[in-house]
Amino acid sequence: MSALLLLVVLLAAGLAAHLLVGDARAVPRDVGVAAGDERDAVRRLAGTVSVVVPARNEVSTLPLLLASLQVLRNPPREVLVVDDGSDDGTVELARAARVTVLEAGRPAPGWTGKAWACHRGASVASGSTLLFLDADTVLAPDALDGLLALLTRHGGLVSVQPHHHVVRAYEQLSAYFNVVGVLASGSFSRWRPDPPMAYGPVLLTSVADYERAGGHTAVRAEILDDASLAAAYARAGSSVRCFLGGRGIAMRMYPGGPRQLVEGWSKNIASGAGTANRWSALGAGAWVASHWAVTVGAALLLLSPLTGAGPPSAGAVTPYVVAWLAVALQLQSLLRRVGTFGWWTWALFPVPLLAFTLIFARSALLTTVRREVTWRGRRIAVSPPGRGGH
Repeated sequence: MSALLLLVVLLAAGLAAHLLVGDARAVPRDVGVAAGDERDAVRRLAGTVSVVVPARNEVSTLPLLLASLQVLRNPPREVLVVDDGSDDGTVELARAARVTVLEAGRPAPGWTGKAWACHRGASVASGSTLLFLDADTVLAPDALDGLLALLTRHGGLVSVQPHHHVVRAYEQLSAYFNVVGVLASGSFSRWRPDPPMAYGPVLLTSVADYERAGGHTAVRAEILDDASLAAAYARAGSSVRCFLGGRGIAMRMYPGGPRQLVEGWSKNIASGAGTANRWSALGAGAWVASHWAVTVGAALLLLSPLTGAGPPSAGAVTPYVVAWLAVALQLQSLLRRVGTFGWWTWALFPVPLLAFTLIFARSALLTTVRREVTWRGRRIAVSPPGRGGH
């Protein structure tokens, strides 16, 4: 690839990524201490919130979530932990925290485990507002206030992609998954996607809007129940708005080791690509492809002496140095929005890029050929797009 063509491709892909996050906003902070009608509305609404936490073998993550819920500035009405067949002490831990524990039981035929657990929790919730939280999320003391302010402003379904808290080295390999998930959703561009997307870790809605959309019954067989739920809300004429967690809502994904990371992203990423808005997915794909163009071009340039071509000239090297820096710096900017990723994930971007590509290929194979994925010891059948649960 010529130097000029490479730089044009990078510029176009980088601009596409910039446009796809042009309207990215975080959950607002300090709403509960601000003056005005919104503060009072938030305080009243907090007492109507039933928090529903579907949990399967979450003994390592659930304590952090439950501890964060106990110190919320305006506490919810109730917290329901719905056990989805755990065998690691999750139930005992939740009971010790003095929250309501509901046994989901075996999923009904045609239901995925998580959708069934959410459905069971919603069916017994006493509040008029539902907040579905994954067990690996953590809320700052004012986070619920910010969420309720958003629900007051927009109604419908409020969804949040939490800030990814990265701890161990292998977790850095989630870098491209996080960024591509944000880009491909189209939810953070100034042009709202059709169909809309949502993020499963944090979903807030009124019971009335939830029932109007069909609840989790409408998405009972879907692996990506969050995206399908957003589509159900759109069909019902309800708003779907997405936000980033920022400093208020965080999560730690796949703390159980590299195998859990591979299984988790294999379950999600290819199916997500199939449900995303085509133009957003195309922009995200072009952005990833431009990174591969820089990676492959730089590798070939470095290996040229081995082919007998001699060392590359300064004129040949300079465009790739510029391209590498451009890719790394934009990736750094995007990663700051989505998580606490280390410097090497952007400086040495081909490493997480390779992990992303290999796991995406594995996911595509499992979802399109075998039509089955494995998650938390369960085999989950993959429905053809648009057929599951509707």
